[in-house]
Amino acid sequence: MVLPRDAANSQGERNQELLAHFETDGFAIMGGVLSEEQLEAARTQLDLAASRAAEAGMPTRLEALDPGGQNIRVYDLIENVPISRDLAVHPGVLTLVDAILGDALLSNFTANNALPGSQSMNAHCDQSTVMPEPWPEIFALNAIWCLHDTDEENGATRYLPGSHRITRFSDVPADPKEGMRAFEAKAGSVILMHGRMWHTSGENRSQARERWLLFAFYARSFLRTQCNWQQSLSGATRAELSRELRQRIGLSGGNTMYGSYLASTER
Repeated sequence: MVLPRDAANSQGERNQELLAHFETDGFAIMGGVLSEEQLEAARTQLDLAASRAAEAGMPTRLEALDPGGQNIRVYDLIENVPISRDLAVHPGVLTLVDAILGDALLSNFTANNALPGSQSMNAHCDQSTVMPEPWPEIFALNAIWCLHDTDEENGATRYLPGSHRITRFSDVPADPKEGMRAFEAKAGSVILMHGRMWHTSGENRSQARERWLLFAFYARSFLRTQCNWQQSLSGATRAELSRELRQRIGLSGGNTMYGSYLASTER
């Protein structure tokens, strides 16, 4: 769909505001990305995927990772949750991801539902999971899809303000959880979070509120992806993937953009 000129300009200005906020604060929140119908479809597919995983004997509640046993995790979303294939290449989100990272692959795509009683996991930064220190610049980020309203009460992701500027483990505060704040966003929003931002899951202190979040983790193309897409995707799923998604997860093409000027354009 082609937007009217004024709408296109407005979106461009909004993107610049989001990018400026991300640069300064290490995060930006895009509101109203998903419709109510899309939210319902995503929640339904995730509930089904979680049930199927549990029935197959796959771990969905990991006490060592999520104390309390009330946090349900779903892995391999591209394989098991069809709507994730559209979210992974959502043009509005990828425009900002590429503006921040330059060239990025989808490194992983997972989800978790913090049920009432779920507790907080260890503090960490995601960029440290795909590369050693130091982290001189941003090489990764998360696009967090909110399928429910997320806030302090129901276990919103908590972040340490300013920690996206930390470049070494030795610079991390002794207790990074101290001083953390909750990301507050409406259902249908996407939170873009800097790869160096120190964060954790919040505690769901509500009586009956769920909190499904999807974590699309993007990293620069020269970094090995967290998920081994060659292994995790079935042949049937691969056949259904769009060309854009195949490229975004590294199934088509190779790591040729660096030094590609050496290749003859006639070949």
